Amino acid sequence: MKAGEIASVIEAFAPLRLQESWDNSGFCIGDGESEVHKALVGFDCTPELIDEAFRTGADMVITHHPLIFGGIKKISSATLTGRTVIKAIKGGVTVYACHTNMDKVVGGVSGNTASLIGLRDIEVLDSDEDGNGLGIIGTLPSPVPASEFLSGMKAALGLKLVRHSRLPLTPVRRVALCGGSGRQFISKAKEAGADVYVTADVSYHDFYAPDGMMVADIGHFESEAKIVDVICDIVREKIPNFAICIASESNVNPVYYF
Repeated sequence: MKAGEIASVIEAFAPLRLQESWDNSGFCIGDGESEVHKALVGFDCTPELIDEAFRTGADMVITHHPLIFGGIKKISSATLTGRTVIKAIKGGVTVYACHTNMDKVVGGVSGNTASLIGLRDIEVLDSDEDGNGLGIIGTLPSPVPASEFLSGMKAALGLKLVRHSRLPLTPVRRVALCGGSGRQFISKAKEAGADVYVTADVSYHDFYAPDGMMVADIGHFESEAKIVDVICDIVREKIPNFAICIASESNVNPVYYF
């Protein structure tokens, strides 16, 4: 099977035209004409992921975060990106990424998280004219104390910890979230009537949240990593005769907690 056939079913779900201008989704190494016998889906493209591709016999790697974001002046073993590029090219592994385009569709990163924590009646938080965009807002089945919401979210997403602002005194019902770095939408979440805004990469001063709304930071990796399973499901469903699509076992959060 051609790599382009696999890419096309992903792009039917999350078109490349949706990606942010600074992003680099699509083929990072190789192209659509590459022959693929097995695909491995991971979160970040690292030397460890390429090694896993070798072990499992995968000749295509699909990740959320692109291997190459901007211009590269040198490709050498002195950098993580360089080591990964060299290893992939030497091993004949095609590398493809679906990043902000997968962030901006309803069933993508934020929509999947919304489903996992039980939100209903979801809408895109920062939508364009076609209804695509970053973030999701929805409602819980019934109002719950903020502490109960946090406990339930930790269990649903397998979180070790949650950084958050002061607990609101009233129960929460309306929840906004944005996978990855979404601190820029704190005000929009408040304007949309959110009682809680869940995202990652929140700065110190952002925890002085707007009155009546709690801000919760669950971590960048934690807020997006489950998209790996979504990507696998898309490929398996749309190309049932290409059943050899596997989720990586080496997805590792680069942030450690002591």
